[in-house]
Amino acid sequence: MNKGFRGYPIATIAYYGPDDKNATKVAVGIVPYENAVPSILKRWFNKDTDIRIDRITNEEIIKFIKENGAKSVVMTDQIMGCPHEEGVDYPDGTKCPKCPFWAIRDRFTGETIQ
Repeated sequence: MNKGFRGYPIATIAYYGPDDKNATKVAVGIVPYENAVPSILKRWFNKDTDIRIDRITNEEIIKFIKENGAKSVVMTDQIMGCPHEEGVDYPDGTKCPKCPFWAIRDRFTGETIQ
């Protein structure tokens, strides 16, 4: 498999979970060209098993990436924060009541911010 930037479109993969050890959500976006926002975004959820090792989900992600013609793939190397969405699952400007782990941590570094 070739590594590195292979061109656009790019598939982006980010994992989310209630803490930094267990991923329950993955979001895959397709970025069609440089400086664009994702034109397509799909999410998968698994509350029973870490979604990173869910074979069926991973097969669906690969299929989604191929169907959308991505030439490059970028992904996070860690869980990127709470799986719930501000303004959807809880009010804008507040902390997620279901994920106290992330309420006091920076989602990019995992370091305590309080």
